[in-house]
Amino acid sequence: MSLTERICSHLEHLPEEKQAEVLDFVEFLSAKSRQSAENAEWSEFSFGHAVSGMEDEEEFYSMDDLREVY
Repeated sequence: MSLTERICSHLEHLPEEKQAEVLDFVEFLSAKSRQSAENAEWSEFSFGHAVSGMEDEEEFYSMDDLREVY
C-alpha cells in the first residue's frame, strides 16, 4: 500500500471537521514548500547578480592581506 493510499485510508475514518484540519495542514505544507523554492531561486538570483562581472576581475587581496585567519 502506497503512502498516499495509507493517508486516504486514515482520512476516510476521520470526521469531516478533522478532514478539514488535515486539508488545511496539507495546504500549509504546500505553500511552505513553494515559498522555500521561491526563496532559494531569489537567493541564487541575488547572489548571481551581486557578483556578476567579478569573474573577470583581478584578485585584489591575497592571504597575506588577512589580519585574522579563522
